[in-house]
Amino acid sequence: MQTTNTLPAPLSPSQQFLKQWGVTIFIAIAVIGITIWQYILNAQVTEAVLASTIRQSTPLVLGALCGLLCERSAVINIGIEGQMLLGAFVGFLVNVWTGNLLIAVIAAILAGALMGLLLAYMSVTLKMDQIIGGTVINILALGLTGYFYQVGLTTDGKMLPIPLGPLADIPIIGPAFFNNPPITYATFILVIAVHYVLFYTKWGLRTRAVGEHPRAADTLGVNVFKVRYVNVIVGGAIAGLAGAFLTLEAVGSFERAMTNGRGFVALAVMLFGKYTPLGAWGAALLFGFANAMQTQLQFADIKIAHQFIGMLPYVLTIVILSGFVGRTRVPAADGVPYEKE
Repeated sequence: MQTTNTLPAPLSPSQQFLKQWGVTIFIAIAVIGITIWQYILNAQVTEAVLASTIRQSTPLVLGALCGLLCERSAVINIGIEGQMLLGAFVGFLVNVWTGNLLIAVIAAILAGALMGLLLAYMSVTLKMDQIIGGTVINILALGLTGYFYQVGLTTDGKMLPIPLGPLADIPIIGPAFFNNPPITYATFILVIAVHYVLFYTKWGLRTRAVGEHPRAADTLGVNVFKVRYVNVIVGGAIAGLAGAFLTLEAVGSFERAMTNGRGFVALAVMLFGKYTPLGAWGAALLFGFANAMQTQLQFADIKIAHQFIGMLPYVLTIVILSGFVGRTRVPAADGVPYEKE
């Protein structure tokens, strides 16, 4: 008896789209539905939750942009936590010394870029194991900030929200999206800008080529080392901006290890976002929404230990990653040092 092997029919474009983004779209619709329902019940609480969602998601999406710029050019960056922490510390110190928030933000960005340069040197030039290189950055930042930290330092304030005219009065989304401090607005712009650069410019094409097949890119005249250096340094600068957000916009002060694992959560956000800026932003908003909801639940009189309520955002992250990261395609050359022939 002769048997024939039949290949499965190819998926149509709509089926491929649903397979890739169906769960994400479902989650987005569910969150929007819950938000509208809560707004009908209590508009003030809903606006507070959405505003908190934006605040909680901002450092995560900035960290995720740092990670995806690095990994799209095939450099694994687990040092985002350290880059954010040093950026937060340097920005805070410069603000204490100068009283100028703009100079402080620039200093934080430069500190993050310097850490990116260090990672690029270890990963690209020295060809160190990239996981070890990122760990070195995390330990270095934690040690430096802990050693030089001084209790009692105060600043002249932090960045205040800037309402964007009538847009800030739009129900539900107005206070959350159009009444924010400058770094939050800069984050919105960066998400769009990085998406455009990665997928619609020659530099983005070269970055993705270096991340997928550096040998072929080199054959076509692309400087693999330069592309990796630039992307890792720019990614570090963005992580430094995330640190500036923490000390100069969100809190207004510095504490030891104040990043509190946000750099590692940003990596999870990057993975859930499928190595795309818009996807990472959506994942960061989901995590921020869960964090904002657990804060509101703690204020409510619910007979559950607050430790369990505080676990909700992290449990959500684990569930999502365990369920959907397997479908994420990692750049083919990610983590592999390039040896030029």
